[in-house]
Amino acid sequence: MAQQPARRSGRCRDYEILFSVTEDTGDNRRVPRAGARSSGALDQEDRWPPGDAASRRANAERAYQPLRAQWDPTSREEARARSQRPERRAKRQTRLGRFASAYGWRAYAIPVLLVVTVLVVIDALRGGGGSDSVVDELPGLGSLNAQTHSTDILDAPPKGDGKFGADIASVALPGGGPFTVSGAGNWHIVPGTTGQVGRGTVRVFTYTVEVENGIDMTGLGGDEAFARMVDETLANPKSWIHDDRVAFRRIDTGNPDFRVSLTSQNTTKQACGYDIPVDTSCYNGQIGRVVINEVRWVRGAVAFEGDIGSYRQYEIDHEVGHAIGYGHQPCETDGGLAPVMMEQTFGTANDDIAKLDPTGVVPMDGKVCRYNPWPYPRG
Repeated sequence: MAQQPARRSGRCRDYEILFSVTEDTGDNRRVPRAGARSSGALDQEDRWPPGDAASRRANAERAYQPLRAQWDPTSREEARARSQRPERRAKRQTRLGRFASAYGWRAYAIPVLLVVTVLVVIDALRGGGGSDSVVDELPGLGSLNAQTHSTDILDAPPKGDGKFGADIASVALPGGGPFTVSGAGNWHIVPGTTGQVGRGTVRVFTYTVEVENGIDMTGLGGDEAFARMVDETLANPKSWIHDDRVAFRRIDTGNPDFRVSLTSQNTTKQACGYDIPVDTSCYNGQIGRVVINEVRWVRGAVAFEGDIGSYRQYEIDHEVGHAIGYGHQPCETDGGLAPVMMEQTFGTANDDIAKLDPTGVVPMDGKVCRYNPWPYPRG
């Protein structure tokens, strides 16, 4: 046997022995080289990988495992047993599940929006509109009387002939803030003017804004707050200017067509009448004055359920409606909006108003409306 080369220490010697005793046959197999010792003839020291049989088996098994980075690449860490992964039991997703996974929260928002859209369309087709809708149609208006120089006192309380219902709760004055019982009995003009609001194809009405001397306006925002409420109400498209025939313009000098006047409780009684103990506002054609009762301006009316802002708009629209030529109206549609020319200060039930004024225009027919401050509620 040929003399073996001198043994070398280390891993290089092991590689040399491995490749010195085998040769390639050309078919991806290695066979012992002629004259070389077989693997069985290799002693323990010449075997590769080195070590005992258990170590070699562990190393061989580790050679077929996925690579795993080590902190020290030169270390010969023994193979660690790998814990068996838990068996996955994921179910195959349905089309709906894949859709939800792809679109996230949008997958839930889309059907909700579709349902809401359908409900809105159905409500619109049925004529719904929330609390602002009416059961049948919008309230109508009486005929506009071109004669606006009447000397009547409109909205005066009914005559005290003992035939009215004295126990009607809707006419009571609600509780609330302080008011002026008695003023000086005369008024001062609040300075300020406006341009024309409305087309006024038939008539442009001029008006002044006035406050009775002696009224404490501190808690009401001052004279300017009252004047601003009057101006903004008359300029609103839901007010009288919705009718192209009507327009308004505020002046503070000269003789207006009417005067919108905030008036104390006792002065209102003198200007409007007080045959029965009911506080009200009125239009007094004898003095060309829209008398706004301050106690009602502060407290409102039972029918308006505490909505002071809407009641103030109603006071202005209703009394100005008399000044430009409109008369009273009853509730027309049970459950609908009350006509602005209904005496809503006394209530929104025809029966209540008919009890107060049995000879008036309101029938006792059981109809009850909802309060409404505007001549044209939808503008």
